[in-house]
Amino acid sequence: MKRNFFTLSLGFLIVIFFSSCHSELPKYDIIIKNGSIVDGTNSPAFQGDIAIIADTIAAIGALDKFVADTIIDASGLTVSPGFINMLSWSTESLIEDGRSMSELKQGITLQVFGEGWSMGPLNDKMKEEIKKGQGDIKYDVEWTSLREYLEFLQNKGVTPNVASFVGATTLRIYTMGYENKAPSADEMNTMKKLVKEAMEDGALGVGSSLIYAPAFYSSTDELIELCKVVSEYDGMYISHMRSEGNNLLESLDELITIAKEANLPAEVYHLKMAGKANWNKFDAVVKKIDSARNAGIKITTDMYTYVAGATGLDASMPPWVQEGGYDEWANRLKDSAIRKKVIEEMKTESEDWENLMLGAGTADNMLLVGFKNDSLKYLTGKSLKEVAEMRGKSPEETAIDLVLEDGSRVGTVYFLMSEENVKKQIALPYMSFGSDAESSAPEGVFLKSSTHPRAYGNFARLLGKYVREEKIIPIEEAVHKLSLMPARNLKIQKRGALKVGYYADIVLFDAETITDQASFEDPMQYSTGVEHVFVNGVQVLKDGKHTGKFSGRVVYGPGFRSK
Repeated sequence: MKRNFFTLSLGFLIVIFFSSCHSELPKYDIIIKNGSIVDGTNSPAFQGDIAIIADTIAAIGALDKFVADTIIDASGLTVSPGFINMLSWSTESLIEDGRSMSELKQGITLQVFGEGWSMGPLNDKMKEEIKKGQGDIKYDVEWTSLREYLEFLQNKGVTPNVASFVGATTLRIYTMGYENKAPSADEMNTMKKLVKEAMEDGALGVGSSLIYAPAFYSSTDELIELCKVVSEYDGMYISHMRSEGNNLLESLDELITIAKEANLPAEVYHLKMAGKANWNKFDAVVKKIDSARNAGIKITTDMYTYVAGATGLDASMPPWVQEGGYDEWANRLKDSAIRKKVIEEMKTESEDWENLMLGAGTADNMLLVGFKNDSLKYLTGKSLKEVAEMRGKSPEETAIDLVLEDGSRVGTVYFLMSEENVKKQIALPYMSFGSDAESSAPEGVFLKSSTHPRAYGNFARLLGKYVREEKIIPIEEAVHKLSLMPARNLKIQKRGALKVGYYADIVLFDAETITDQASFEDPMQYSTGVEHVFVNGVQVLKDGKHTGKFSGRVVYGPGFRSK
């Protein structure tokens, strides 16, 4: 209770200070009264009031005698810091719809991008590829650097704050295209220079996604060299590891090695034991992480709260056939001899690459959710097995045909994990959370494709199903893992907690009713229970509805240099 006493005492001291300096009590912009405050520090909840001036929390305590332009009665509600989505794919959806409704209605106030791919740095060829590869959402590429992209969002107007890692995949494509080769000395120097520029532009670190080509071609030493630059700017390495299944433990060793050799913290994107044969590796994974942490290497993890992941059909095909980008991949698949070889490899267990089709166990555990070609959208929501049966072909042949017909990798949900491991992961002391999805809305262009329910329910599912109903962790710990813990991991200042002087990113939700409504059958359903959200002191959600305000800002990493 010491922490609670200190927090309340601080509020009372502020009251006394202002009362002694002014003949009248100070007037705040907003006071949130009578809430159950869960401040993000993992301290016990306490009853109290919070005052906001401009974009900042100005006082916490008993503020009955104070006045404000706006007073919100939070009786019966939990008041917490805004939540941080450690893995967001809203890079395009925020261009289309800056409201970020599917995430806002779960209390997300900061979205973090950069799982391998980032929206900068871009060269002219990459800009052309982005334009050519656009699906339902169309936009002009008006930026070159990662900083320019983030500031483009801020200037356009978005509800959440935004931040990003620079993608190792992006660096490789910028420098080397899609070739399967080691970088030359000059190419390595170019990539390191790009990392330096990105870190000074505010990137949080380097993010990799090593299951996919061309990132798959990167060596451990190449990643270490990039991360040494990140270390100079106090950033971190974050990775979709080379394997989450058969080579999970070896891939975790690689991440720990990169962190150790480059002398920087590292995080595992969406930790999982993928494929039934790997579900028993949970204890071995935890043992490796704990051993590294005990040795002084800071390893953290994040996850989504579902037993299925989502990616593309490319994750069911060997990386060698994808070398050179989509056009060369497609040309190879049209060659009957290569096609035959690819199908054989898709059916065969391998230690050389991660095959999510085999990880899912059956094509019935693969849902097709994202088509670019309008003529194929009628297949949205069907399993690969269903489509294969409709066409009278094998799942492998059907997957290849769909990639060719759609002109894309085809968005796919894979059922890979066990519910028991999901629960055990939530309880890990270093676990934070990411949706690994875009922000969306059940309207307009978003209705042209489906999605994974995590886009609409990941965070509400944690607080409803796993905290309230199953009591896996207490609410104070859950909020900590959604706010201050990831903020500290990312070295973000003055966000992630309800403290005087911190930015007023605040969520008011009903802990007794917050629930994820999205399902795999009907994923585009808003979560319920989040009533009000403030971003930088501006109310962006009121009584569950968007206010029309866009107060999101760029959140820069620790190496940021203003220009």
